[in-house]
Amino acid sequence: MRLHLIRSYAAKGFTLIELLLVLVILTALAAVVVPKFTGRAKEAQIARAKSDISSLGLALGAFEVDNGRYPSSSEGLDALRNQPGGLTNWKGPYIERPVGNDPWGNPYVYVCPGTHNTDGYDLHSFGPDGQDGTEDDIDNWTAAH
Repeated sequence: MRLHLIRSYAAKGFTLIELLLVLVILTALAAVVVPKFTGRAKEAQIARAKSDISSLGLALGAFEVDNGRYPSSSEGLDALRNQPGGLTNWKGPYIERPVGNDPWGNPYVYVCPGTHNTDGYDLHSFGPDGQDGTEDDIDNWTAAH
């Protein structure tokens, strides 16, 4: 009787082939699913950078309405939180938190007057590759941003 009980417990386990088959199936699923999630992460980072540039644009617009000009390149985006000298109509802060880096850890680039927007400012991120002037840059002067 004792031998019979041992065999019934042993028969209920998984074989090595069954375990390997499950492992192969999980690996195949991971190979399909993981790239989709990593693509989503990149899309989310791009969307965040576009949103940041748009939000900063609104704040820069409010600054310009109050002061009759955009912050200079030397004042930079910090002028949206801290009043530059000589501005009597500054009604900031125009943003709640300091301007952080883009989703890839690089600072946003602000130039005024702009090279692309000569009557305004240029604001951009180097994008995922971290290189200025490449196709993945995110900016306020192209229609596709």
